Amino acid sequence: MHQHITIEVGIDEDESTTLVHVTLDLRGDHFDATGKAKRNPTDPNVPVIGEELALARALGSLEEQLVDRVYARIDGASIFDE
Repeated sequence: MHQHITIEVGIDEDESTTLVHVTLDLRGDHFDATGKAKRNPTDPNVPVIGEELALARALGSLEEQLVDRVYARIDGASIFDE
């Protein structure tokens, strides 16, 4: 069985801050995560750096949520009960 899963990514940025919001719907479960990157005023304005950092942070948060959900399902699974 082959499945495609889509993660939606939205990016909002201004001169100093980048916010990335990611959403994932997986078999009826909905996950949301946000990542933020803030540019030091003395650093050059290179938007791709803020986008990559904020995206990495958002995806890291999404990963934590997915792992938590998996462990909750394992804990609640009756196949492990004797």
